[in-house]
Amino acid sequence: MTAPAIVVDHVSKKFKFRDESRNSLKEMFVRGPGSKPREFLAVDDVSFVVERGKTFGLVGHNGSGKSTMLKMLAGVYRPTSGSVLVNGKVSALLELGAGFHGELTGRENIRLNGAILGFSAKKINETIDEIVDFADIGDFIDVPVKVYSSGMYVRLGFAIAVMLNPEILIVDEIIAVGDEEFQRKCFDYLYKLRREGSTIALVTHALGLARELCDEGIWMDHGHCRSLGTINDVIDSYLLDVNAREQQQLESADATEVIPLDRQGSGEVRIKTLQFIDESGNIAVVLHPGESYVVRLQLEARTDVEDVGVGVAVNLENGMMLAGPNSDRDRQFFNIPRGESFIDFRIGDLLLQPGVYFWSASLGTKGHVWDYVDKAWKTVVRSDLETGEPGPVRMIGRWSSDVNDALG
Repeated sequence: MTAPAIVVDHVSKKFKFRDESRNSLKEMFVRGPGSKPREFLAVDDVSFVVERGKTFGLVGHNGSGKSTMLKMLAGVYRPTSGSVLVNGKVSALLELGAGFHGELTGRENIRLNGAILGFSAKKINETIDEIVDFADIGDFIDVPVKVYSSGMYVRLGFAIAVMLNPEILIVDEIIAVGDEEFQRKCFDYLYKLRREGSTIALVTHALGLARELCDEGIWMDHGHCRSLGTINDVIDSYLLDVNAREQQQLESADATEVIPLDRQGSGEVRIKTLQFIDESGNIAVVLHPGESYVVRLQLEARTDVEDVGVGVAVNLENGMMLAGPNSDRDRQFFNIPRGESFIDFRIGDLLLQPGVYFWSASLGTKGHVWDYVDKAWKTVVRSDLETGEPGPVRMIGRWSSDVNDALG
């Protein structure tokens, strides 16, 4: 049987640092030796295996140990304990300018990096034109890299990493620095390497990309492994945790309080709060696409008010309105009694995609405005799945290849 490409066995990585450093003997004499070094456990007892030809994704929040793990796979760091076994020629893209000499040109750095990666002069000469073409930085290829922009660094670094046809490719989130055109070019080439049997280990915060590109993965949290397995299971576990933490934070705040940014109307009746009630009858702090909700307007009136039309509107953060249902259009009006009361608007299937939205509400009778509050309530919509569907709203429909089904 073919040996796995990567074997990580009970690996931990510990760093030592001081709160106050001493850079010279004079500083040590004047200020004393400084504080004792503290230890930070960046990776704590993590194990996984990546089979040859598979793509493995590392997901998790910033500071969870993902990049430290990649650097151990690339040989930049050695583990404090445990072992890392990498079977094959490794090419890595970990950070801007890593392995580049600032005084050398881009072309000269291609030769230098190729030699460092263990490729022969013949192999580098055969591939250098392809690397230059892929990087696509024009005449800058013959200019010292110290004058390169961050985008140029990424272009050249990625081109070197992938065009030498590595057996094992290790990529950090650094690709995200490139422009849209180059990102697409990079991802297309990653798919090509995957089809050709290269083993890929990558860190990414683009969970949709991870689902498409990766076979398996690990969710790391504060150096620990929280989930290991198929990439779909790993991402689902990660998203559930992220959503649960966000909901706890939102529940601790008063999410229903009116923000009096823009309020109009005569004021005999006022909208106190706007709430979302889920199917269980509970106030929903985080909404989920596809679920049913009641939008409840809690009202307070100083006197009886008759024939009131009620409207709500949902807006993007930039102010663009997505929808504005209004009872006037449905020829439905309400008599609001003195004191406290409420009016509900039922949503059968929430079409909003994950994001942050702002809601407005109004009460009026034949052109007279009793109350109008603009973009006063913020709601958060989250999905436990990474849908990958673009846009702020879903479009409901069905697919068919039957010409007779076009109008039916």
